[in-house]
Amino acid sequence: MLNRILRKTTQPGLSREGAVPPGGAPDAAEMFLFQGVRQGRQKSFEELYRLYHPRLQRFLLHMIRQGDQVVEEVLNDTMMVVWRRADAFDGRSKLSTWIFGIAYRKALKALSRQDLPADDSDLPETADSAPGPESAIGFVQLRRRLQEAMSALSVDHRAVVELCYFQDMSHAEIAEIVGCPPETVKTRMFYARRRLRGLLEDLGE
Repeated sequence: MLNRILRKTTQPGLSREGAVPPGGAPDAAEMFLFQGVRQGRQKSFEELYRLYHPRLQRFLLHMIRQGDQVVEEVLNDTMMVVWRRADAFDGRSKLSTWIFGIAYRKALKALSRQDLPADDSDLPETADSAPGPESAIGFVQLRRRLQEAMSALSVDHRAVVELCYFQDMSHAEIAEIVGCPPETVKTRMFYARRRLRGLLEDLGE
């Protein structure tokens, strides 16, 4: 089923069954789709998959650091849990917190199966739209340095940095995702920032 979704969800537009009502808040729109998933509506699942794919892909790329194939396998496993166990979501947290919690646990399992050291050679290095080749090269070089620094962090520290700075989640949300108290999240963030500063201090401004 996921192969068909990957083909179809790249196309614009949805059937009326999976359409999101206009003008709603992002959380409300997600819950509208998720209610359709709970009712077994495949169109709703396809749209929810498309909505979460870029966010989960970024998170898992930085968690697993093993390239696209492993990341896509973990991402698909995550979304299949959402499809098959939608009734397990009890509504006490945001839907995004629940989904990222599944992805985090799946990522840890994938890492436990890895026999090779983490390799970020397959991570995308798309530069931004800054004018001129020198600007693009500088951006790519900086991005590579940041990737290398992130690779030097522990899995737990990578997770809190990614969820806080790139997924814009609160300490309470991160704590629920990774399964620890909020104070532990703050401690991990402190040590992760200190480690990154040490690794990147030669970059200056």
